[in-house]
Amino acid sequence: MSEITPDLVRHLGVLARIRLSDDEVQRLTGQLDAIVDNIAKVSQVATPEVPATSHPIALRNVFRADVPGDMLTPEQVLQNAPDAADGRFRVTAILGEEQ
Repeated sequence: MSEITPDLVRHLGVLARIRLSDDEVQRLTGQLDAIVDNIAKVSQVATPEVPATSHPIALRNVFRADVPGDMLTPEQVLQNAPDAADGRFRVTAILGEEQ
């Protein structure tokens, strides 16, 4: 027997402050009943031997160790720069001269 009745759907609509038409109540009654039935089926299958999962495939991080390596010299960094001055990249100003 269905646990979800049109009266229950109307009551839920009032609690959620949603105005439901009679057509919406009938449609939601069937939809909510199907949802409750499916949850009941899952509850029957879920046993203590079956671990809960958030993803069907086990995930793990595969990050490499963060080890400092050889660093470039300022000259190496700037060798391919289109424009450099005083050991820094030189770019076109995007702000006014008031800076």
